[in-house]
Amino acid sequence: MRVGFHTFGCKLNQHETEALASAFHGGGFSVCGARADADLYIVNTCTVTSAGDHKARALVRSLLRGHPGVPVIVTGCSAQLEAEALARLGADVVVVSEKRKSRLLDLPGFLLARDESEPPQVDAIRSFAGGPGPAAEPFAFRITEPSFHSRAFLKVQDGCDRRCAYCRVPLARGPSVSLGADEAVLRAADLEERGFREIVVTGVNVSAWREAGAGPARLVERLLAGTKRARIRVSSLEPESIDEELIGALADPRICPHFHLPVQSGSDRVLEAMGRRYIAGTVVRAVDLLGRVKDDPFIAADVLVGFPGETDGDFAMSRSLVQDLGFAHLHVFPFSPRPGTPAASFKGQVPERVRGQRAGVLGEISRRLAAEYRSRWCGREVEALLEKGSGDRWLGVCGNYLKTWIRSVPDGEGRGSLVRAVLGGDGEDGRYLGPA
Repeated sequence: MRVGFHTFGCKLNQHETEALASAFHGGGFSVCGARADADLYIVNTCTVTSAGDHKARALVRSLLRGHPGVPVIVTGCSAQLEAEALARLGADVVVVSEKRKSRLLDLPGFLLARDESEPPQVDAIRSFAGGPGPAAEPFAFRITEPSFHSRAFLKVQDGCDRRCAYCRVPLARGPSVSLGADEAVLRAADLEERGFREIVVTGVNVSAWREAGAGPARLVERLLAGTKRARIRVSSLEPESIDEELIGALADPRICPHFHLPVQSGSDRVLEAMGRRYIAGTVVRAVDLLGRVKDDPFIAADVLVGFPGETDGDFAMSRSLVQDLGFAHLHVFPFSPRPGTPAASFKGQVPERVRGQRAGVLGEISRRLAAEYRSRWCGREVEALLEKGSGDRWLGVCGNYLKTWIRSVPDGEGRGSLVRAVLGGDGEDGRYLGPA
C-alpha cells in the first residue's frame, strides 16, 4: 500500500508530517508525495492565511478528481477550524482535527490489522480517527526514518498564549506547552545516533519554551551538552526573547548562523494594535545581537502588510526597517481577515488592492536583499548538508540556509552527509572540499 503526503505551512507541520510518514514507513508501507499515485493521501494543512486554506482545498479537490475512490485524510490547523467545509469537498474526505492528529500515528497498525469483513476503507478510517483515545498528544511525533528531508526535526513546543489580533493558530493548537528538557535531550541524542548531522528545533513559538522558570537559552544549552557533533538550527525566535542570555547560548559554533524573526511591522503603533509585545527598536537590537555572535548570519523576517489602520506612513516604517537591517529574506503576508480573530472586525480595513501593492514592494526588496546576501558569500567556505542529487553533483543546505549545488562530490558522500564546500555565485555550482 502506498501513502502520499503533502504539507502546508511551517516547519512544525513538516516535522509532524515526517513523523506520520515515518510511522507508515515503519509499518511496511510505501511513502511518496501527493503528486504520485497512491492508495491513501494525507494532507497536513495550515490556516495562517486565507490563501493557505484555499490552497489546501484546491489540492484536496485535485486529489479527489484524479484518484476517485481513494481516501484523502485532511488534518492540521485548517482541519481543526474548517472541518465542515473540508468534509463537504467529497465523500472520500476524512477530516482529522489538529487535536487528534497524533491518532494518525497508530493508523498504519490499524490498516494492517483490519480484515475484509470491515467497512469500506474510507468508513473504517473515519471510524478509527473518531474512535476512543487521547484527544491530543502534541509530543508523540517521532521520526525514525526521514522521507522528505535530510535534516531531523525536534519538536520542543506547541500552542501559543499570545493571542495576536490577526492569528488563528492559538484557536487551532491551544495554549503553549513544552517538552521537558530531559526528554528533548534524549530525543536529540537519539537523532544524532541515527546519523542525522542537523537537528532543527521547532515549535509554534520556540521562544515560549519554559521549564521550572527556565527559558529557551537553557534548552539550547542542554541540547548542545547532550549532543556531540550535530549542528543545531533554531527555527524561529520572537524579537523580544533575544537577550544576552540567549545570545550566549546561540554563540556556540554548532548553532547554525540562520535565524527567523516574526517582525510583522516597523510601526510601533501597528505593532501595538496587532498585540505584539515589542517595538521596532526591539527588532533592531535583536538583529544587532545576532550579528555580534555570528559572522554575517542569514536573518529572515515575517512582515504582515495592510493590517487594519496601517497608513502609508506606517508601511514606510516597515519598508525602512527591513531595508536598514538588510534581512536576507522576507516572508511577506498581505493581511487577510481570519474568522474568529479580533482583527477581522477592526475598523480601517485596508483595500485588497493596496495590500497587494505593499506586498509587491516588499517582495522586490526581498529579492534584492537576498541577491546581495548571497553575493557576499560567493567564494567563501561553507558547511552544507547534502539533500538530493545524483552522480557527483548534489544540492546542499548551508549552515546559513543558502542552498547550493556542489560538484565533484565523491562516492562516499550522499544524502544526509555534511561536507565542506566553496559557495558558487548565482547560478554556479559550489566546489566540494571534503567532509565536515
